[in-house]
Amino acid sequence: MAELATIARPYAEALFKAAGAQAAGLTEQLATLGQIAANDELRQFADNPKVAAQQVFSVVTAAAKTPLDSQVSNLLQVVIENGRLVALPEIAAQFKALVNARSGSSDAIVYSAFPIDGAALAEVVATLEKRFARKLNARVELDPELIGGVRVVVGDEVLDTSVKARLEQMKVALTA
Repeated sequence: MAELATIARPYAEALFKAAGAQAAGLTEQLATLGQIAANDELRQFADNPKVAAQQVFSVVTAAAKTPLDSQVSNLLQVVIENGRLVALPEIAAQFKALVNARSGSSDAIVYSAFPIDGAALAEVVATLEKRFARKLNARVELDPELIGGVRVVVGDEVLDTSVKARLEQMKVALTA
């Protein structure tokens, strides 16, 4: 996947520079396009030599179901014309990382065995922001295998306070 990251970087940086202060407002549109481009059937359609770039562009924009900003639309057109639709999810991820870096925040995934309500999540996020020393954009994913507690992933950092992790630690300590 390093190759996709290398391909995606110039596109993400170009859109980020072109968007300037409006970059944060484009992340949602770009994320939607990234999800659409991840569809295998769409990529097969786009890779068909009998299909024109404009047809692919029309299909992708129709699937987005919302009008695209002109800069995002231009990026999409260039990506399709250059045969780089496969890199669009990575472009969206790198663009989001650039926006986060500018704002001094990071995306966090909070894995929990049970649903977390709004007040509890706000409390958890406040504690995590102190721990990671930056603002976090948290989202919760359910993982029943954790049994209890949470597992937090922020970039390449992991904080695991789940019951499953504690049981694994006890197992290692007892068998050592």
